[in-house]
Amino acid sequence: MHYRYDPNIRSLFIVSLFLSLSCGGVAHGDSPSPIGRRVEEFQLKDFRGKTHSLGDLRDKRLVVLAFLGTECPLAKLYGPRLARLADEFAKADVAFVGINSNTHDSNSEIAAYAQRHNLDFPILKDLGNHVADALGAKRTPEVFVLDQDRIVRYWGRIDDQYGVGYVRDEPTRHDLRVAIEELLSDRPVSQPVRAAVGCHIGRVKTPNESAAITYSNQVARILQRQCVECHRPGEIAPFSLTSYDEVVGWADTIAEVIEEQRMPPWHANPQHGRFKNERLMTDDEKQIIYEWVASGAPQGDPTQLPEPIEYVTGWRLSREPEMIVAMRDRSFVVPAEGTVEYQYFIVDPKFTEDKWIRGAEVLPGNRSVVHHAIVFFRAPEESSRDGLGWLTAYVPGQSSFELPAHQARYVPAGSKFVFQMHYTPTGSPEEDLTRVGLLFSDAAEVSEELLTLVAINHDFEIPPYTAGFPIHATRSEFPRGAKLQAIAPHMHVRGRSFRVDAVQAGSNEGSQVLLDVPNYDFNWQHAYALAEPFSLDGGLRLECTALFDNSERNLVNPDPSITVRWGDQTWEEMMIAFLEVSIPVDRDRHRRQRESPPLSQAQQVAAEQTAEALISRFDSDGDGVVRREETPKAFAAFAFGRIDKNGDKIITIDEARTASLQSVRDKANGSGS
Repeated sequence: MHYRYDPNIRSLFIVSLFLSLSCGGVAHGDSPSPIGRRVEEFQLKDFRGKTHSLGDLRDKRLVVLAFLGTECPLAKLYGPRLARLADEFAKADVAFVGINSNTHDSNSEIAAYAQRHNLDFPILKDLGNHVADALGAKRTPEVFVLDQDRIVRYWGRIDDQYGVGYVRDEPTRHDLRVAIEELLSDRPVSQPVRAAVGCHIGRVKTPNESAAITYSNQVARILQRQCVECHRPGEIAPFSLTSYDEVVGWADTIAEVIEEQRMPPWHANPQHGRFKNERLMTDDEKQIIYEWVASGAPQGDPTQLPEPIEYVTGWRLSREPEMIVAMRDRSFVVPAEGTVEYQYFIVDPKFTEDKWIRGAEVLPGNRSVVHHAIVFFRAPEESSRDGLGWLTAYVPGQSSFELPAHQARYVPAGSKFVFQMHYTPTGSPEEDLTRVGLLFSDAAEVSEELLTLVAINHDFEIPPYTAGFPIHATRSEFPRGAKLQAIAPHMHVRGRSFRVDAVQAGSNEGSQVLLDVPNYDFNWQHAYALAEPFSLDGGLRLECTALFDNSERNLVNPDPSITVRWGDQTWEEMMIAFLEVSIPVDRDRHRRQRESPPLSQAQQVAAEQTAEALISRFDSDGDGVVRREETPKAFAAFAFGRIDKNGDKIITIDEARTASLQSVRDKANGSGS
């Protein structure tokens, strides 16, 4: 997927690709191939009660049977695509038929799915899974192409755009289309079997009612602890898990994503560090789920169910926000499908005085499409710059922060807010208007300020066809009294692992592993909040080691043949550790920063080189200046206005030099990012 990133102000909490919530792996591993088998006559009713049979299509050259589910995110995304293919090939006498074999999908839900995705071909209800069993269908979406003799000639996926844990900008192979075109040209299908990716078909089960483990007495409690925060109505997870009738149809999928460690989403190695926000399912909990599914997913005695959790539907702060700021004055329309580039909305909260923000919460207007939202503040030119200006974020299961009374974030008067919005299409048009609510503190009550710093490496080249390429970054300069509160590693799609070690200068005890992410996933970029703050005093340094996979074995590698360097786009790379730190409040620090002493010759040279590099990087037409339209969207939103002193929408070398000198001063004063 195409993402844009600004090289100076990064997202802390870029989370899971929405599809990974429920989509599973290969459909064909334990199924005999149906290729070459004749499909026997069947009769099924559609959601209107009309009976359809395979024999009704005897005059069609080809028949495409597409197994679909109403809640599976891939089935939602592929619904419009199937509709277009059906329209396109109708004139060639190719018939499309949808089949729903999920026990938990009602006729009204199937009707709504067909209407939402403009499907004109029939969707038939396969009660008892008889057709799915006869064909060996396992997942949704999964397609079978039958020739005029109704012999299966193609079986599997629609195309290769989506996979477990990744998504491409566009398909590299349109498997279903290719198979249809080859058959219409009287040629054999060149690749007749292509593994389908999607949700398990929710088949009819035969529960063992005498089983010791049931939904009511144990499983419901596990789901409440681990899943229901996101898997409930109105949240971004693609289906609800709040009742037995909802859960039983997803039993096989639940067991699969737990066994493959895709759910609950958490990637830190449990052998190193403890974290406030860790999402770990115990081995005992996993075993309970496995045994329950193996027993046919029995319901048990409903009187043993736990009390339902009462979730707050509005603001979740301890009190009503003192101020609410919307991302803009009207909703943003999210298209039905396709890749939605990051959206940036700049709004002025009209702060006429410095603010200390103790609590903040992002409240999406439409949780079903908001993949994540991050709110930054952009300080005015005359203010000192502390850290990255990160304020708060929304990701599924996390939308607010509220600090102890002695902690807050400092936001200078005149700052503007930048909303970075990542939207995920659901298969139908949606609207969103996201807001942020704020709680303020009296400056006199604040003794610790929160900053976001980075350990970063811009200077690397990852060779072609190389797996396990290491890149290092070190941070040893911290404000006095700094304590580490959280770590958020950030790489792009070639990133494979990330580790952060604390090394004490002059110590013989070696290093301490603060965070180890052995299987980094670009789609679930967590911020790992330490259970206890970690002191950064006394000559301590943080050493970060990341491994990158630029080989062909990396399924999401855009191009293993190129040398990869630093860049905003996902086909380029980044190596950053975002560091959330708290520091003692110094009432005069910002005044001293504005009155800082002259820079050394070495600092001035470094600033000059940085300015020249900025112009060189973005000056695409070679005229010696950088225009707003030459920069990535994120840079234009966050950094352009700070550098463009006269507001003429052009950055000159003098303006770049001035901004670079200020950045060096900030770093020298202990407040730079």
